[in-house]
Amino acid sequence: MQLSVQSLAEQGAFVGALVEKEITWRGKKATVYVRPLSYFSAVAEVSARRDNKDVLASRIAACIFQQDGTPVFTVEDITGEADPARGPLDEDLTFALLEAIGEASGLGKSRS
Repeated sequence: MQLSVQSLAEQGAFVGALVEKEITWRGKKATVYVRPLSYFSAVAEVSARRDNKDVLASRIAACIFQQDGTPVFTVEDITGEADPARGPLDEDLTFALLEAIGEASGLGKSRS
């Protein structure tokens, strides 16, 4: 394969629309919209590492959206810095969101 935008598009190398996922944590359910890992999540994670910020919070903030494409969280919402009285995101919810990101991104599945 010759590397080109067209050949990459044919190989599915670009991230398209948000992926709807149902998540469950502590007996609760929610629908989230996930942007699969992409250029934008990579930039967020590199910036987080550079600035000594939380990389997992960066990943969640870069990938979890409302149906209209509005981000659900900021990094500070996830780490609890946005509202210390509210605190950080629940551990079970954190893992459910990371699992949804992994599923939407095709992680853990073999590719044909």
